[in-house]
Amino acid sequence: MNPTAPTPAKKKKRLSIGNAAALLIATAFAGQLLGFLRTKLVNANFPTVGPHSTDAYFAAFTIPDLFFFTLAAGALGVAFMPILSDRLHQGDKKGMWELSASLMNLLAIIMAGVAIIILIFAKPLISHVVAPGLSPAQLNTATTIMRLLAFNPLLFTISGVLTSVQQTMGRFFFYAVAPLFYNLSIIISIFVFKHNIGLVGLGLGALIGGIVQLLIVMLGLYKLNFHWQPKIAWQRPDFHVVLRNLPPRSLDQGIDQVENIVETHIASGLGTGNITYYNNAFILATAPILLIGTAISTAAFPRLNARLSQGRPDLFRRDFLMVLRAMVWISAPLVVISYFCRGYLARLIYTHGSPQIATIFGFLTLAIFFRIIYSIISRWFYAQKDTRTPLFVSLFIIALNIFLAYTLARPAAYGVAGLALAQSIVAAVEVFILSAIMLIRDPRLFNAEFWSGVGRIISVSGFSVLAAFIMVSLYPLGINDRGIITLGSKLILIATVTFGVHVAISALFDLEEVRPLFDKLRKLVLKPIRVDL
Repeated sequence: MNPTAPTPAKKKKRLSIGNAAALLIATAFAGQLLGFLRTKLVNANFPTVGPHSTDAYFAAFTIPDLFFFTLAAGALGVAFMPILSDRLHQGDKKGMWELSASLMNLLAIIMAGVAIIILIFAKPLISHVVAPGLSPAQLNTATTIMRLLAFNPLLFTISGVLTSVQQTMGRFFFYAVAPLFYNLSIIISIFVFKHNIGLVGLGLGALIGGIVQLLIVMLGLYKLNFHWQPKIAWQRPDFHVVLRNLPPRSLDQGIDQVENIVETHIASGLGTGNITYYNNAFILATAPILLIGTAISTAAFPRLNARLSQGRPDLFRRDFLMVLRAMVWISAPLVVISYFCRGYLARLIYTHGSPQIATIFGFLTLAIFFRIIYSIISRWFYAQKDTRTPLFVSLFIIALNIFLAYTLARPAAYGVAGLALAQSIVAAVEVFILSAIMLIRDPRLFNAEFWSGVGRIISVSGFSVLAAFIMVSLYPLGINDRGIITLGSKLILIATVTFGVHVAISALFDLEEVRPLFDKLRKLVLKPIRVDL
């Protein structure tokens, strides 16, 4: 051994998919709890009908969300991170910083222009596009809130670029916790402004929350040596690749927001309160999608990108199937619990009780499963820098969804619940189409082992359904059941038993998805305790 040789630098540890997913699921769970609490407090402190109806609050967010997801969100992950991964794999950090700064500068200029458009045209956008059924007083409230939200797409865009850099380098913490402050800000604004400026104060709270979220994200740049320059490197070939990938993915994301606007438009014509009822049910359905689908697929995406950057399609296929099966296994009991507990959840989020919300959410439970699966299937394409295929499929899906929404949401059909039924149908169709395309491109992708595992998961889910049915029969939703303690205790008991049965039967069926859980428990229980003598 040469004593004068320099000591090799320790390689920085990166979070494994499991640990990253655990972090993201934990913070996503906290975020969904805050989002749930936010909506519940909005419902409890402001009326559903009348000039200050919460319909105005929910309608005001649609256009800012549309511009953010259409013009920016497509580049903030799947269209951007694969290119960053290539630069990181090649050891070109200078190129990473230049590319990131260029994209952030370009999108910031665009989103600043969007903010001006929203400020000027907020009122006609709401009255003619989003919610023509609002009363004049509701329209004025929604317009003021939307104008307060005008700069949030710009703030979220900058945050998104910075967190994409952090995720590519294996840093997930600040990306995970920053959104919590956004929800906290709106919750605080409810109590600060409800007795003076009312619903409008929620828009101010959302603006402050967007600023705080960006500040938290910026803390994640510490020791990354990120260098911002006030220029756009148009000459970089990889910047051109991002710009080519951006429009398809951006349009794909924007299509989802167009669906939201169409649904809000239809709901506004079905009577006062239906925008609120549908949005409440949609928030309940979105929670498990973000908690499981988005969290796990976000944690897995850098690994999938790295496998392809390393030229290892075999490991890419293995990791993808592992994550896909895990998501099917986790989402199955979640969907079962959601369906059987729809009444409990509806009464929790809407204190006064709303059978409309429970009915809408019941129709959305099938969409929960397929949206969770879609979140990882879509990344199979994005990791290969293919943003066009999901876009073309989404164009067909939105056309189908609009047709089904107008058909099924007629008062003579299912009413506002028809919007949820349409969502579930198109979510299933989208997953089936993309899966078929994947099989055409890689006929060996879904092998016999994968189908055997999925078959056993379906069998296990049958026992979960039986367990949930028995628990709901033993602890039914009473007419006078109110409050977090009463409803929450029943929910926790039903969910715990259902998921416990799912885990136990999975172990009997020897499903590989349950092994890490038992390994963690075994280490926790059997780990020796060090005693200093």
